[in-house]
Amino acid sequence: MPDMLSVGNHNIEITNNDKLFFPSDGITKGELVDYYHRMADIMIPYMKGRPVTMHRFPDGIEGEGFYQQGVSDYFPGWIKRITLAREKGETTHLICEDAATLVYIANQGCITPHIWLSRNDMINHPDMLLFDLDPSDDDFNAVRQAAFYLRELLNKLGLEAYVKTTGSRGLHIVIPLDRSFTFNKVRVFARDVAKIMVKRHPQQVTDKQRKQKRGRRVFIDTLRNSYGQTAVTPYAVRAKPGHRWLRR
Repeated sequence: MPDMLSVGNHNIEITNNDKLFFPSDGITKGELVDYYHRMADIMIPYMKGRPVTMHRFPDGIEGEGFYQQGVSDYFPGWIKRITLAREKGETTHLICEDAATLVYIANQGCITPHIWLSRNDMINHPDMLLFDLDPSDDDFNAVRQAAFYLRELLNKLGLEAYVKTTGSRGLHIVIPLDRSFTFNKVRVFARDVAKIMVKRHPQQVTDKQRKQKRGRRVFIDTLRNSYGQTAVTPYAVRAKPGHRWLRR
């Protein structure tokens, strides 16, 4: 990959192409950037209009990682921004509207972009409700069974849901919303659904956040349905080994 990459109307300098980001897989930073460049047309529709939190690993997955919500001062002016109120003050987030932005943040060591559940034109009204099925161990069959149980309940409520893999051990169950309700109302509904699930399948699922209280049950996490919370972008890379598929 060249040191200068032309993406749309922008020329982006790609630094440290050969730095190993996934050492056990032999995958470099340049290959990560190339993946996001190739996947941009597929990913951008899911990201457009949503504030982004970047999970950055400047030295690869064996180095120190951190979450960055605010836009750094040195980010170029052509990257779209939105300033939002937080519990204390405000934060200026980036909005990933195009391939150039996705490539730029990948070059900044952002392995995993996370997106809000709402869009910037109605930031307090989510357009999706999300159940995060989080296993207590590596038994994916338990997660799959919990997803079937949840689908059965949601179907009875007249709701259509979709499954999204997280790139980790669990599953996200997503319900599209028409943005009629605020985060507060959506979160209460999601919590009530989780309680019904626990009542119906107490040996399989739990709504207990503390791992010590879960046993081997699948945790139904509804906390992401809140203002400022995020979910992994579809088709995003996770900061874990096992990414040989990134290479063409």
